[in-house]
Amino acid sequence: MSVAIVSGSAGLIGSETCKRFHREGFELAGIDNDMRSEFFGPEASTMGSRRVLEQQLKHYQHFPADIRDRDAIDKVFAKFGVSTKVVIHTAAQPSHDWAARDPFTDFGVNALGTLNLLEACRKHAPEAVFIFTSTNKVYGDAPNRLPLVELETRWEIEPTHPYHAGIDEHLTIDQSKHSLFGASKVAADVLVQEYGRYFGMKTVCFRGGCLTGPGHAGTELHGFLAYLMKCAVTGKPYRVFGYKGKQVRDNIHSFDLVEAFWQFCQAPRCGEVYNLGGSRHSHCSMLEAIHLSEEISGKNLDWTYLEDNRIGDHIWYVSDVRKFQSHFPNWKYRYDLRALLQEIYSACAKSDS
Repeated sequence: MSVAIVSGSAGLIGSETCKRFHREGFELAGIDNDMRSEFFGPEASTMGSRRVLEQQLKHYQHFPADIRDRDAIDKVFAKFGVSTKVVIHTAAQPSHDWAARDPFTDFGVNALGTLNLLEACRKHAPEAVFIFTSTNKVYGDAPNRLPLVELETRWEIEPTHPYHAGIDEHLTIDQSKHSLFGASKVAADVLVQEYGRYFGMKTVCFRGGCLTGPGHAGTELHGFLAYLMKCAVTGKPYRVFGYKGKQVRDNIHSFDLVEAFWQFCQAPRCGEVYNLGGSRHSHCSMLEAIHLSEEISGKNLDWTYLEDNRIGDHIWYVSDVRKFQSHFPNWKYRYDLRALLQEIYSACAKSDS
């Protein structure tokens, strides 16, 4: 049986990946040590998701290894050897703010952990496809230099600008403010590219926008839409940081992202990079997200505004996904913004009842 090794297997994208590849007949080796609870507290723990995977997926094995532990990762890869056909690396420290508190842990998880996985793959399964969930934060605050116009509920790019359809992969990642999180993800992103270009491995970086879905354990420091809807449902106060609440994000459902992973596996390339988010298909400002969440939940959100924006945060970011669509024309979105938020609401309402 072909093996898929998934890091961060109990997280939002990791668990969705395990379910998708299990349906395709893969044996799953999940690597996850629940560091999310260390980053964001017990409410963000992935233990519940891990139990679901172990109970529902017949061919799932769990390895509670730390991706910073080179020997532990090497042992996982050695166990499966060339039976490993794909590695999907979703484990990460995902927060700007948290990274500034503990730069060593952030860089260790995001950069060193990625290197450990790449080397183990090259050593034990060099023909495997290696998929990395990178981030749009590799561009730093370069998107903030685009010609933006303030509208009633959002910032928007000038209609005549080449990036009006979304930001493509040609935007520079150099000489901008990234946050330490963004910098550690840049290091990982470039490593993944280099293992493709230098060693000829089938590697790809998916530079995501806001990745979300009903399985997202959203917290204030990470998980924009999931945390927003959780606050709307439970009555918990919500804070908006800077840019008048008009900052724009694109949002992609975990199902749609993982479907892109599967499509790439069918015709992999070496050292590839794709921007992959909600694009113009599924995007909104903070103010628009609040309005839609209130509409779907039927409740008023208790929110306050703080003038200071988060360091390195984007004012406007929409992904141009046309490069990926041109390479993989069978990939289509299943979820738009309303459908995505409706699923998140249903999950929040169920857990709150």
